[in-house]
Amino acid sequence: MSAAVIKRGAPRTAKPVVKPVVMIRVPVAPRRFYARLAIGVAGLLVLAGAVAAIVAGVPGQMWQATARATARAGFEVRHVEVHGVATGPRLAVISAALEGPTNSMLLVDLTAARARLRALPWVADASVSRRLPDRLIVDVIERRAVALWQFQHRLAAIDRAGVPLTADRLERFAALPLVVGPDANRHVDELLTLLAAAPRLAATVDAATFVGTRRWDLRFTSGETLALPEGGAARRALTRFDRLDKSDGLLGHGYTRFDLRQPGQMTVRVATPGPPAGKAAAVAI
Repeated sequence: MSAAVIKRGAPRTAKPVVKPVVMIRVPVAPRRFYARLAIGVAGLLVLAGAVAAIVAGVPGQMWQATARATARAGFEVRHVEVHGVATGPRLAVISAALEGPTNSMLLVDLTAARARLRALPWVADASVSRRLPDRLIVDVIERRAVALWQFQHRLAAIDRAGVPLTADRLERFAALPLVVGPDANRHVDELLTLLAAAPRLAATVDAATFVGTRRWDLRFTSGETLALPEGGAARRALTRFDRLDKSDGLLGHGYTRFDLRQPGQMTVRVATPGPPAGKAAAVAI
């Protein structure tokens, strides 16, 4: 049997596969594309310069000179974007954000800007951030006005902590309750908690006077005054008066003053057509 002869030649080499070239069309106008590219390159150069300066220990004056040079190249605050301001003056926010010694984006002290914003009486909190190349973003949380405070013939809107917020354009707060007297602002939270125990009556309270820095007199829109005791007894007295008004119709029926300072007793003053100004009578409740 003859053996088959296999001829071995040089190994075949595979032909290289040529991949087709795909052209991608960028949907951006050439001028805008190159502008964005330039900004991106400039940003990278600034970042690289900052890192190099830190590594090399470049003195502060040289770093500031670099930052000012980048400002001239376009990295300068030109826009302040403000969020969260509903009642406060926006101009005051912008002024506080830009109060630093320079408008260079690299030299804006964000911590100091936030501190200046939080120092505004109507700002509860704030944050400041950069958006390169030329924009500061300011987010503000405002204090909320809950009452108007009258003291020494002056009016101011105050928040629940009693902090005076503003004395400008107070017509915006005309629907808020009025508190009167020294230290009345510091006790406004106590008053609002008290009124929450009788929401039907609270809707008819025109003003509340803090008497002797100890207790409240409530004046209703119908003209009567309710003298409440001090301390925890005020809540019990107010809810009792609310029940009596529901059952007997005390408000708007010719009375001028109700005094609940004595436990278990209410002194009522009745209006009369002429002098004396009114007659008072005590009734058990």
